[in-house]
Amino acid sequence: MKIKPNTFQKLIHRFAMLRPVSGFFYTRMHRIDGMVLKFTNGKHTFSEIAGWPIVQVTTIGAKTGRPLTLPLMGFFNGENIGLIASSFGRQHNPGWYYNLKAFPECVVQFNDRSGKYVARETRGGEREKYWRMAVSYYRGYELYAIRAAHRQIPVMILEPAK
Repeated sequence: MKIKPNTFQKLIHRFAMLRPVSGFFYTRMHRIDGMVLKFTNGKHTFSEIAGWPIVQVTTIGAKTGRPLTLPLMGFFNGENIGLIASSFGRQHNPGWYYNLKAFPECVVQFNDRSGKYVARETRGGEREKYWRMAVSYYRGYELYAIRAAHRQIPVMILEPAK
């Protein structure tokens, strides 16, 4: 599934890449998308305006042990879904990354489909393939990599559970 941003969406992408803007949305975007998902019965997100493919990932909290559902940008490669743990270029990986490392089994909802998946972190050529795919959707990941130069941004793959 390849999404090509239109001119308006490209402007949104450029705006979203700015450090103050991404800093503002870091703690807010998943909440905004979550509210829109709730109001639209799980059919739409705020992020759709930018043309980003949003999936809802339900995982178990690494610290709490409780289920947690977050809207995340997901990059499809056949049945597999790539997730970029950029944390908007911040110092630390996002909490969902640690949740999936501790409890790889998760549920993913996209549009009207839902399924069980197993997460794993990628390395080497596979990581680069998904990284390039993500950057083709949103160039902001390149800036996030520069901001987070002290760490390599993890790329997680969700594979359908067997």
